[in-house]
Amino acid sequence: MPDVPTPPGTVRRVGQWAVGTSRGEDFAVSRRCRHQLADLSKGTVDADGCLVCPWHASRYDVRTGRMVDGPRGFLFYRGPTPGYSALVLGYAKHLALRVGRVVRTAGRITVQR
Repeated sequence: MPDVPTPPGTVRRVGQWAVGTSRGEDFAVSRRCRHQLADLSKGTVDADGCLVCPWHASRYDVRTGRMVDGPRGFLFYRGPTPGYSALVLGYAKHLALRVGRVVRTAGRITVQR
């Protein structure tokens, strides 16, 4: 994929990866949220440097791939789900996103596992 500058907080798809910048460093993680498989390349990076799922706002540490906050919703509902969010967060601790390494070469971005 061409090496195109992206605005802060944005994430994009590079093959099977969601790629962006967090805390001034490039990151690449697998694209499917551990909650309901939303495409994380359509997410954003928040002020804390976490990748935020576009569907229910689960938050991921992009350095480890671990979910740090559970979802805020289910299916088409967006809002508080305290017990459910804790359950998803519990199992997601064992199902971290894959983490890759972003390589910029000759104006292109690739991801290495």
